[in-house]
Amino acid sequence: DIVRGKDLFLGNTYESAQRKKLQQNLKTIFGDIYEELKKKKKEKKEEIEARYKKDPYYFKLREDWWTANRHTVWEAITCSADKGNAYFHATCGGDSTSPSVAQNQCRCSDKPNTDPPTYFDYVPQYLR
Repeated sequence: DIVRGKDLFLGNTYESAQRKKLQQNLKTIFGDIYEELKKKKKEKKEEIEARYKKDPYYFKLREDWWTANRHTVWEAITCSADKGNAYFHATCGGDSTSPSVAQNQCRCSDKPNTDPPTYFDYVPQYLR
C-alpha cells in the first residue's frame, strides 16, 4: 500500500510527519527509477514520458513497479532469513498425521501452489 501510494492510515501528528518524509523519499526513489528507465529505453523515451511525466509523485510508475515486482516483495516479506520474523507461515501437514505449521521452511515445497499469496494487496486495507 505504501509503495503504491494507497496507504489509508494517517496516524497522529508524528506519524503524519513521518508519512510526508516517506512519501518524499519514495518520490526521490521513483524519480531516479524514472530517469534510469528513460536512459535504458531510449527508443521508448517519448512513450515513457507520456505515461509518467504528468504524475509528480510517480503513482503510475509505482503501481507498474509493484505489478512487476510483487512476487519477489511478497516472498521477501513471507520468507525472512530469520525463522521467527516471517510474516506468516503456511500450514503443511509435515508428518502426514496432523497438520503442522511450516516452521523451518517458508513454503510447503511438496505441495502445489507454493507461490506467496499476492492477493492481500487487493483486499481493502481496513479488512486486513
